[in-house]
Amino acid sequence: MQNLLHNLNEEQLAAVTLPAQSALILAGAGSGKTRVLTTRIAWLVQTGQVSPSGILAVTFTNKAAKEMLTRLSAMLPINTRGMWIGTFHGLCNRLLRTHHRDAALPQTFQILDSQDQLSAIKRLLKANNVDDEKFPPKEIMYFINGAKDQGLRADKIDPYNADERKKVELYQLYDDQCQREGVVDFAELLLRTYELLLRNQPLREHYQQRFQHILVDEFQDTNDLQYKWLKLLAGHGTQRGGVVFAVGDDDQSIYAFRGANVGNMSAFEREFNVKNLIKLEQNYRSHGHILDAANILIANNSKRLGKNLRTDAGHGEQVRVYEANSDLSEASWIIEETKNLIHDGASRSEIAVLYRSNAQSRVIEHALFSAGIPYHVYGGLRYFQRAEVKHAIAYLQLMDNPHNDSAFLRVVNFPTRGIGARTLETLQAAAEQYRISLYAAVPYITGKAGTSLSGFVKLIEGVRFETQQMALPELVRIVLEQSTLLTHYATEKEGADRIENLEQMVSAATQFLSEEGYGQGSPAHLGPQSQAQAGDAIINQDGIEILDADAPLSTVMSPLSAFLSHASLEAGDNQAAASQEAVQMMTVHSAKGLEFNNVFITGLEEGLFPHESSSREHDGVEEERRLMYVAITRARERLYLSFAQTRMLHGQTRYNMKSRFFEELPEESLKWLTPKVQPNWFGAKKSAWDEAPLVGSDKALAQQISSKALAASTGWRLGQSVAHAKFGEGVIVNIEGSGNNARAQINFGSAGMKVLDLSIAKLEKI
Repeated sequence: MQNLLHNLNEEQLAAVTLPAQSALILAGAGSGKTRVLTTRIAWLVQTGQVSPSGILAVTFTNKAAKEMLTRLSAMLPINTRGMWIGTFHGLCNRLLRTHHRDAALPQTFQILDSQDQLSAIKRLLKANNVDDEKFPPKEIMYFINGAKDQGLRADKIDPYNADERKKVELYQLYDDQCQREGVVDFAELLLRTYELLLRNQPLREHYQQRFQHILVDEFQDTNDLQYKWLKLLAGHGTQRGGVVFAVGDDDQSIYAFRGANVGNMSAFEREFNVKNLIKLEQNYRSHGHILDAANILIANNSKRLGKNLRTDAGHGEQVRVYEANSDLSEASWIIEETKNLIHDGASRSEIAVLYRSNAQSRVIEHALFSAGIPYHVYGGLRYFQRAEVKHAIAYLQLMDNPHNDSAFLRVVNFPTRGIGARTLETLQAAAEQYRISLYAAVPYITGKAGTSLSGFVKLIEGVRFETQQMALPELVRIVLEQSTLLTHYATEKEGADRIENLEQMVSAATQFLSEEGYGQGSPAHLGPQSQAQAGDAIINQDGIEILDADAPLSTVMSPLSAFLSHASLEAGDNQAAASQEAVQMMTVHSAKGLEFNNVFITGLEEGLFPHESSSREHDGVEEERRLMYVAITRARERLYLSFAQTRMLHGQTRYNMKSRFFEELPEESLKWLTPKVQPNWFGAKKSAWDEAPLVGSDKALAQQISSKALAASTGWRLGQSVAHAKFGEGVIVNIEGSGNNARAQINFGSAGMKVLDLSIAKLEKI
């Protein structure tokens, strides 16, 4: 017994050895929650309080479940294979397999992943002659899954208009189709299990009596149905059932967009009459300055159960803060710091670069690639490997070479144009018969199929003609628009990230032209500069003149051809294998649960982190602050924070303010690597006037003089009401610079705070 408990601290020991009553364990980042969960199970079994079959342990990832089973195997002399430890979906699948008849399922029912589910919905729409433009398949899929996550069948939804009524009808038809085919989707696994237990009293009581101890990991991530499922299994409100040992951290609840309800923790404490609330505050991961930054930041959230992380590891190094002129200089700084870390003996795999949005990764990836530093994009694909980017690249490839069959097949029916598999089979047969490309074979196809294919060819030819004299960035923008890729992803629930990634291609093209020596106005389609401009030629052994092998790209390839080659190289050549030592790149969401010796948190600017969408959502800024808390607590030894004055996103240069989060971090824990000169107009504790040694009428006079000076130099004044075509009405709250270099911070109310270049913003005075 002593061996099982001897490595636990006082808080962990108290949690592990709690009596058989429902408990809530607030487990801070790096506080050893996995150790507590597994040791609790081992202690319950070893002390004879429960048999292994009487335990149900729920996790959110297969990785966590496997880790728990591995640790238990080392702790207990039993076979853990049969224990009910797994994810919500895994445990529901197991229960439904066991009771498939009661659940009205065939024993061999199959599970649809998201792509299979989408295909099933597409078939459903086609079979029922539903306009998939008015009712996009993905929109229907999100509607169905959202309803299931709330525990609602089609007959329980009260539609509020005709479109909603149609979606409800399709939901019912989809359920009927799945039942006929003997398949279930992920959301159905949980809902079907909940419904089975709810209506089948003998079965429900059997499992309520069997599972005397229910342990739940990452409780803050549960959605409404998962919480109801847990209450049902625990026999909440009845005399039977087990006790629930819930482990979670409300400060790390960052999945509201997936339906997670952080309020479940407070509801659990109340509804289960929790008398045992234990806080695991001893952190075994990070040094003191890092924890101080995390603690003081998260204290600004109002809806917390409350805890404060501490460490015995000492203060360690201060958190380094860097202000860059641009996103390119931010990336260069990251490269230099990374090189220094590696030179000092740091493992590349212990260096992580975190960002709020996937669109930010391109500039940093390119910098790592150019520096020859291996990197790995965790929990996602490299920029040029992402599906939406590959679609755009395929269109660009057809601009450059319409006879590229791979590119043709990738996008001929994406977004959908009614070109099905049979049409493509006919086209491929014609191409094989005449030994020509698919593109060239289109005129040989007649009827409706030929019309659809000809429409695609006309699209490609039209864009090629329209963009002949355009520079590469403009060509990319036109392709994104006329291919309808942007319109297509705008209909998706989570399409905003894909659109951001697509729009980043304009920035990528602009940067590429600059780095490779092309003139910014060079037509993208036209060939390289003349050989006379290129420099010396070389005569090979056969007497044939060839270009200098060291000549720049701009002398041997058109801008478009060179950009496409660049994209292919970046997507493939430098991909770090899973086993290779590589810098880790990921979004903050993907970083949850991970830890690294050295962490860079990049792009800490208003509108980016916190994200601009947070100002429009209930408790949005608090969720963003929790996300920042998660990011900070990934670091063990060194933490770097960076932001840029200007950043190119979606093909446009943005002028940025540093994130409000800097005002919420303790100054004594920060080490500014650049002079702290940029004002933070959001939540600044003192204004520029408060800093001035002026009082009373002198101060008022100084403000008037400054305001008049601004008006004289820029044509605008502080406090002036303005109107903008996109953001609506707003008020100027600060002005920087003068003349053509002036920019203003404007509060647009519901549209949020924006920083606009006054020379191009087209503001109207009100």
